[in-house]
Amino acid sequence: MHGPQVLKGYWNRPEANASAFIKLDGKRFLRTGDLGYRDRDGYFFAVDRLKRMINVSGFKVWPAEVEATMYGHPAINECCFISTPDSYRGEAVKALVTLHDAAKATTSPDDIVAWARSAMASYKAPRSVVVVDSLPRSESNKISWRLLQEAEWKP
Repeated sequence: MHGPQVLKGYWNRPEANASAFIKLDGKRFLRTGDLGYRDRDGYFFAVDRLKRMINVSGFKVWPAEVEATMYGHPAINECCFISTPDSYRGEAVKALVTLHDAAKATTSPDDIVAWARSAMASYKAPRSVVVVDSLPRSESNKISWRLLQEAEWKP
C-alpha cells in the first residue's frame, strides 16, 4: 500500500524496513503480507496472508483455500489449518476442527482425512486432523490461527 497514512518505517530496524518496503514508479509501498485480487469490476478482495502459506514439498498450500473446501464436509462446524513439521516434506497440512453436535459420535479424524483427499489435491489435504471442542479466538472473534501455529512449532 502507498499513501500519506502509511508508516514511514520501523524504528531502528533497517533490516525490517528493507524487507517491508519496495519502490515502484518512484513511490514507496509497504508490503502488508495480504494476498488478494481485483475483479473485472474493480473491486478488491483480500483472500489470505502470505505468512500463512504452507510449503509442502515445494508446493504452496493456502489455508484459506483448504478451509473453504473443508467447510463442504457436512460434519465440520469450524476449522483452522496450520503447518506442522514433517521430516520428509518439510511441512505438512494439519487441521483442527470442531464438529456439529450431531456428527460427534459418528465422524472420526480418519473420515475427515479420507474425505479431504477425495475433495482436493493430495498435497493440500490435511495429513492429520485433530477434533477439538473449540478453537481459540481473538478479541474480534476471529480464529487465532497464530496461537495454534506457534504452539505447533514450539520445541
